[in-house]
Amino acid sequence: MEDPQLHKIAISGPTLASMIQRFSSSLGDVDGFLFGHVTQITPSNLSDDSSSSDSDSQLVATITGFFCSGQNLSFYDSLGRVDSLRVPSPNNHQHHNLIGWFSGRRQSPLSPSLREFSVTNSLSKGPQFRFSVKTSSQSPTNQTLAPSVFILFTTPLTDQLIHTHQYRAYQLHASNKLSSSSSSSSLPSPSFHAKSLDVVNIGPAFRGHYDSFAPNCALPLLNCDTRNSCSAMNVESLTAQREKISDQKQLDSCAEGFRVETLSRLMGPEASSYTGAVEDMYEKMLAKIDSLARLVETSSDKVLELENHNRKLRYKAARSSGLE
Repeated sequence: MEDPQLHKIAISGPTLASMIQRFSSSLGDVDGFLFGHVTQITPSNLSDDSSSSDSDSQLVATITGFFCSGQNLSFYDSLGRVDSLRVPSPNNHQHHNLIGWFSGRRQSPLSPSLREFSVTNSLSKGPQFRFSVKTSSQSPTNQTLAPSVFILFTTPLTDQLIHTHQYRAYQLHASNKLSSSSSSSSLPSPSFHAKSLDVVNIGPAFRGHYDSFAPNCALPLLNCDTRNSCSAMNVESLTAQREKISDQKQLDSCAEGFRVETLSRLMGPEASSYTGAVEDMYEKMLAKIDSLARLVETSSDKVLELENHNRKLRYKAARSSGLE
């Protein structure tokens, strides 16, 4: 049975930047694994046509994490045969499925090689690596997919003044076309299909993706209660405590009531409704920074004017003393 095609592949901006950084900081070519999940999304297209059904649903692969080996040929040989013992075991967590792999090559064309095609084909044939597709509510479905996503990173063939990186995403899919020399018992031949890579950043246009991402490791609990600061009085002096309180008051005045405890609402089901308030806070802070920059510019002009005035006075004083 053929796996359905993905509509697109989504990845967060920090994750993509981290992958490029690992590739650029390595000594040579690298490869690694891609982790995430595939979600079945039904677009909300309002239509009077009663024939529209669930067949219009789209599959979106979301990359939530990666593992970079720091070298080439880390889990396969020179012929592209995958060693299943070197591939991470599947995780039952919904955000840690093995959905594919990536490769980084320097000064090479932005097109997959035969070895990379063989590695992707060998990886997708492993039944132990298949994972279930999720719905928009993160509930599992009866549909399963193989890890067929492949992302290629390259650098330009010629040296450039600006250091740039190129990347392209693919999905290995079995074609329905049979070769002319094959018989009726032949199987469909797999091929690479280029997919759009949607880089998810913070902003109003990407609020629908907030529920699709989750941290790979839980953040440690931080004690943000300022009432416990009295317990540190025996360690620090009273002057240091007063400086901390004044600094906290300045930060609170810039944040306009947004305390550290409220930042926990950026993760979880309340993130989509809370990001708008945080964006408004950032806009007000940028407005304050702009007004402060204008005030500094005005004061600098006044200082320059005073320096010119003092220079003229010194020049007059020097001339008057020379005439005497």
